[in-house]
Amino acid sequence: MKVHVGAAATPEEAEAIARSLAEHLGVDVDVHVGESDEPAASAAPPETAYPLDDDLGPTDRERDLRAEIDDILEGGPEKYRERLPEQGKLFVRDRLDLWFGGEGGTRGAGDASATDGDPAGLHFEDGKFAAFDDWHPNAPNRDGDADGDGSDDSGGDRLPGDGLLTGAAEFEGRDVHFMANDFTVKAGSMAAKGVEKFLRMQQRALKTGKPVLYLMDSSGGRIDQQSGFFANREGIGKYYYNHSLLSGAVPQICVLYGPCIAGAAYTPVFADFTVMVEGMSAMAIASPRMVKMVTGEEIEMADLGGPRVHAEESGSADLVARDEEHARELVADLIGYLPDAAGEKPPQRETKPPKLPPEGIDELIPESPNRPYDVRDLLDRIADAESVFELKEGYGPEIVTAFCRIDGRPVGVVANQPTERSGAIFPDAAEKAAEFIWTCDAYEIPLLYLCDTPGFMAGSQVEKDAILEKGKKMIYATSSATVPKQTVVTRKAYGAGIYAMGGPAYDPESVIGLPSGEIGIMGPEAAINAVYARKLAEIDDPEERAETEARLREEYREDIDVHRMASEVVIDEIVPPSTLREELAARFAFYEDVEKDLPEKKHGTVI
Repeated sequence: MKVHVGAAATPEEAEAIARSLAEHLGVDVDVHVGESDEPAASAAPPETAYPLDDDLGPTDRERDLRAEIDDILEGGPEKYRERLPEQGKLFVRDRLDLWFGGEGGTRGAGDASATDGDPAGLHFEDGKFAAFDDWHPNAPNRDGDADGDGSDDSGGDRLPGDGLLTGAAEFEGRDVHFMANDFTVKAGSMAAKGVEKFLRMQQRALKTGKPVLYLMDSSGGRIDQQSGFFANREGIGKYYYNHSLLSGAVPQICVLYGPCIAGAAYTPVFADFTVMVEGMSAMAIASPRMVKMVTGEEIEMADLGGPRVHAEESGSADLVARDEEHARELVADLIGYLPDAAGEKPPQRETKPPKLPPEGIDELIPESPNRPYDVRDLLDRIADAESVFELKEGYGPEIVTAFCRIDGRPVGVVANQPTERSGAIFPDAAEKAAEFIWTCDAYEIPLLYLCDTPGFMAGSQVEKDAILEKGKKMIYATSSATVPKQTVVTRKAYGAGIYAMGGPAYDPESVIGLPSGEIGIMGPEAAINAVYARKLAEIDDPEERAETEARLREEYREDIDVHRMASEVVIDEIVPPSTLREELAARFAFYEDVEKDLPEKKHGTVI
């Protein structure tokens, strides 16, 4: 390093400057006086003996830091931790061990890659020291904690991590981002530092293209601190902006472990998939106390927004778990059907023979279009064994939405359910199907439609329940989906039902019929009544009238029979039912990389 000093410097001053700089900077230094090209003094840094002594180790500085981290890992006040077992829930760090501990459980002391005691699958945690200055006795400008419980004389509470944990982990062999509320810290409520951690996690997920797990247990925002996070540009409102950007970009899966109220309730409904835990979780726009204040209604939390409400009435819950362990099992199964990010193919597995033999399909489906059968039994003869994973089972039950695998490939199934009101499409079922189709399309999951429906339901009540609006969404989703689509007409395909269920006009890769199939504007009974009611009424002889009606019905049935549809090339093929599984496997394999384009536009207007 060359240094120039003023021309008036003496040799002694030049030497002192050279020695000082060499010692502090650790480099060779040449000091030049004035404009001289020759150095007046030179110095080298003092030699350090290497290798260093083997007995070097942590000082009190590191030991103090580890003690602070251990304190943070204890969570909120002990009295709140003691209440968790009564509520049937785990302490948040035990929850992370359940999710990310793996077979080896927590990380042993011999593994220095992360904090001792961390779950084996935890890559790292961000923001342990969030809000440290607000509560810890070691924080600058604090007098210490006389009681040793993390609170001072002014009444401040323990706020480790500001009640929110974020980081990255390995889950079922997949790298994921995660967040988890600490219910022992002010009931998992959200404040400025925790909000900042949440937002950073989401923004990093946008960069990495990796799935996000939200382990929610939050009472909402801290009302007494709202000026720090509520309406800010980078406040809690940005959660939902980021949720919107992440939607369809990476899978977002939310598990609820407690009552999530107000702002906290929007994370589960924005997620692609929401799991509620029986007996402990709920979500609502306002608490029962607030509901009573606003409306006068007295209602319990479970009746306001518990798992049954959202699984059967609102449709906001995709799955309901028995307990914490079951919730993890459900998500472990679910993520196996999903890619890490949009544009990637979902993971494939080894094929398995179906649970039940395909040879039974023909006998399973009754000849009469009005006799019920359970479409799940059909799926068990088409899909790989133990691969059928149903979502929103209790909501809109007239349609079954499920993931499965056919020859190892993930497939999204939209199937009419004849055991539920003959498989007629009601508003809730249409909405459920539309959202499922939209999600499958976002994550490159091929679609299989199993059509057996008399069409959209008619009547004054379904009109009030928005059958046209929700039916429109289902048809829109089917129209816009660019993943490979296969449609099977298993029996009746009447009215606009064939449109919503991926019929010939909706660009499916194939429309296959079973010999029991029928495609028409309406069924024979309704058609005869609509067209020939007056003519039949004019026949006085009851026996002659019955014979005429039967003849007309059979003539009509011939017009809508699947053989007529195949003859006119309305559908692509009629297949023996026992070969349906192998037929679908071959078609999904062949069309695996099909590309479809939509018209160039900003977006459609149907939401």
